[in-house]
Amino acid sequence: MGKFEIGVGYFKEGKFEDALATINSCLEIEGNNSEYYFFRARVHSRMGNFNLALDDFDYLVQLEPFNPSYISDRAVVLHLLKRNEDAASEFDRALNLEPSNPYRYSSRAYFRDRIGDFQGAIEDYDRAIELDPEDAVAYNNRGLVEEKMGYASKSKESFEKADELVGYKPKEAEKQEMDGNTEEKKPAFSMPKQENASQSLSFGDYMNTFKKIFTDKSTWNEFVDFIGGGFRSKKS
Repeated sequence: MGKFEIGVGYFKEGKFEDALATINSCLEIEGNNSEYYFFRARVHSRMGNFNLALDDFDYLVQLEPFNPSYISDRAVVLHLLKRNEDAASEFDRALNLEPSNPYRYSSRAYFRDRIGDFQGAIEDYDRAIELDPEDAVAYNNRGLVEEKMGYASKSKESFEKADELVGYKPKEAEKQEMDGNTEEKKPAFSMPKQENASQSLSFGDYMNTFKKIFTDKSTWNEFVDFIGGGFRSKKS
């Protein structure tokens, strides 16, 4: 196992200081490896060293000015540094580079939701869904924003579509089907409300949401199966 893989192992174990020391050692040997800089930016961010993470992302964007992944991840760090105008500009730039990628719209939508631009978030989720009609998470998160805006019937439709796409069926509904009663009941489980999330959201949590929830449907389905229930905070 090479040094880099060892560093990744430390990172997964939450040993961030060890991960940082290891990746710095890798960079001493191979100082122009962009993968190492990208990983170090993640390590710095998990340690709360957002300015150092930004330095690494600045370097990466300088190397590849049109890499939408670097630009988007840099936008996340800017947001965590409360530089939301700069973050918005970078999310826009990443989207302009990949206008057909639904993830870019979902990313900006999530950011817009967090800064209170609910209408903008809904518009971005609509576009993400238009590009990928089977994106259950976009439906679910659009429902959350619609709920915040008081659009009860619309949010209910979004949540139902999200559940349909992941094949989620509340235990109560399954039992009623077996009993011949198909009257709709709301799920017994609901995920924590996004609006209750800490404003000092860690980079790890934020990127977990972006990289796992927004882009990897299989991970989302496994998560739903693991917790035993449907999507976030549905209201009847």
